[in-house]
Order: sequence, then C-alpha cells, then structure tokens
Amino acid sequence: MSIEVKIPAVGESISSGIISVWHKKSGEFVKAGEPLFTLETDKVSTEITAEKDGVLTAHVPEGQEVKIGEIVASIDESAAPPAAAPGSDGEKQSKATDAQEKKSSATVLSPAVRRIVEEEKLDAGKIAGSGKAGRLTKGDVLTAAQNRETELIAREPDVSSATEVAAQQPTQSDRYTRRKMSPLRRKIAAQLVMAQHNAAILTTFNECDMSAVQALRAKSQDAFTKKNGLKLGFMSFFIKASVEALKAVPSLNGRIEGDDFIENHFYDIGVAVGTDRGLIVPIVRDADKKTFAELERDIADYAQKARTGKIKIEDLQGGSFTVSNGGVYGSLVSTPILNPPQSGILGMHKIMDRAIVVNGKIEARPMMYLALSYDHRAVDGKEGVTFLITVKDCIEDPTKLPLDF
Repeated sequence: MSIEVKIPAVGESISSGIISVWHKKSGEFVKAGEPLFTLETDKVSTEITAEKDGVLTAHVPEGQEVKIGEIVASIDESAAPPAAAPGSDGEKQSKATDAQEKKSSATVLSPAVRRIVEEEKLDAGKIAGSGKAGRLTKGDVLTAAQNRETELIAREPDVSSATEVAAQQPTQSDRYTRRKMSPLRRKIAAQLVMAQHNAAILTTFNECDMSAVQALRAKSQDAFTKKNGLKLGFMSFFIKASVEALKAVPSLNGRIEGDDFIENHFYDIGVAVGTDRGLIVPIVRDADKKTFAELERDIADYAQKARTGKIKIEDLQGGSFTVSNGGVYGSLVSTPILNPPQSGILGMHKIMDRAIVVNGKIEARPMMYLALSYDHRAVDGKEGVTFLITVKDCIEDPTKLPLDF
C-alpha cells in the first residue's frame, strides 16, 4: 500500500513553498519520523518527516514551488527494508551503505548553503564538509567560492579558461545579475509595502542615558550568568520597559481591524532577528509574566533557531508589539516600519558616548537614540510621546522595572 506525502499546512497565510532539498532520494527506504525534505516558505523553513516506513518515490524535483496540499511523493509500505547478506558479503554491503550514507549526508545542503552553491555555481561534491557527518556548512562554501575567485585571478588567461572566466565574471555587456527573490524576501517586500499603504505611520524620537543599565549589568553579570547559564543583555531591559509603557498607553498594544479597534490584554512582544534569509520576528509570549532570565533564554533560543532554520511558523504569529535593535549593526538612528497588523514598533540604536549636560555640567555619557513608529490612526501624538518617555524613564532608572535577578 502506498501512502501519499502531501505538503502540510504550515500557517494560515501560507499557500505555497519551495522544496529546497530532498534529504531522502527516490528508491531509498525511509523510516517513520525521518526527515524527507525541507520546505522553504515565505516565513520559515521546516523539515517534513515520513509518517510510515517504506520506500520513497519523489514526484517533485528540488527547487520547485509547490502548493499546500499538493502530493509531492509516495511511500510504499509493502516494501521491506534492505537486509544485509551474511558473512563477508554482508560486511561489504554494510560498509558500502555506511559510505553511501556518509556521502549522502555530506551532500545534503541546508537552504542557506544551497543558495550560495547555486548562486556561485559551485560543485558541492568537490567541497570538503566540516560539519557533522561531513555536511557542508556556510563557511565551507564561502571559502570555496573565495578560493575559486583567487585561482581565476591568478590563472594565466588561455583558450581553455577564457570561457570559464567570462561565464563567472561580469563583462561590459553583462553588468548585473538577475535572480529570483526568495519566498521570504518576497514576503518581506509585500509586508513592508502593505504597512506603508495601509497605516498612517508616524515616528517620534528621544534619547536615553544607558549609564544606569550598564552599571547594573556590570554589577549583576557574574551572578546572573552563574545562576542562569546565560548572559544578561540589553534586550530584556527594553522588553520589560516596553511592557510598562504599553500598560501606560494601551492603544499601542492593539490593532485596527476594519472599523473596530482591538485592544490586547496580553503582552506578546516580537523581537526582530536578522538571518541570512532576511528579517524575521519571533514572539516572546507573556513577556509581562517572565523573569529577565526567561526573556534572555527565549531570545537566545529564537536566535539559535533562526540561524539553523528550525524556527516554526507558530513562533512568528500573534505578537502585539515589536522591538527592533538596529544598534547591533551600528545604526545610529532610523525610522522602523510597523509589523502589520500591530500599531507600534520600538527601534533601539547604537550606544555612543556623547556630551550631555548633567546638573549644569557637561559630561560624556553612553547615549542611545530611541525611535517609536506608530499607527497615527489608532495612536495620538501625545500617547506616542508618553510611551517613549516611559521607556526612557525605565531605562534611566531600572529600579522602576520589576528586577528579579
């Protein structure tokens, strides 16, 4: 009996995806629970596993876009698993299988690695993998691409290499590269344009003195790390401060839906995370009820999932407000764009020593510009400024926050 392998529903707003890599090939015996392929959608990448044991037959090639519910493979349950022959023949077969599995695992590429291989036109089979079981990492393929360019530059031009160099380097008649945008990048583009078209976005700015938070972190860091196994960062302070500000200005913790305004009574804070594929916003649930350690752990877990492509669609849904830290990339000031359908987003920026007047004297203080973008249809200017001032006060005087470390 054959079982159909269909593309599962991975989110309410997702209708299609791309099969970025098959982890099992046609004709291979698979076991229940083993990953069959990676589905890359406009929000996340997720591994689809086998439901039953049997021999796999793939109907769709890698790189093809597929719809939710589409049949992409079948598993023949009646096929028996391959049995090793007795004696020396069995040993040889086992060794051959091990070698084949090692080779197969080495050529299974993650979406990020596969994208680089395709864009740089690399031969994955000729690259030595440094990952687990010989799998190729992003660093492996980037190094291979760089080494190839070095070889091309150093090589004397001759008849045999002229065509290869011309194909791999831009010419006067070919000064740009056209490639398909990834599903995630297309989704980001659509979301940003939708936000600009559907909301009256206004941004207000302020600055905060980071001296008190820096001193508190320095004083508590060793004990916090020893107790919780992770470092105390800045983001947990700003999440806590944002929760206090949302309590003071409830209109920023809601959204417009048609002619209605929905005010949330929960505090699920989105934290913008940059990845190789683009920006995603996982949600820290019930941030008002979590300790600093729990917030830092959630942030670290999401960052790890984002880097390895393991983040789930439910991790990205349902946020009521977003915090974005462009300062980690060196941004001094910016105007963040709303994450629809939310009504507000707080932008953090680079900490820089600046001359500030304190008690009539000029002092050098570590300062950060803050930017709050909000939907002016739902939030008045006074409310926006009140929110930002509340965040500023909580950061400059952390004792106003529920410190629990």
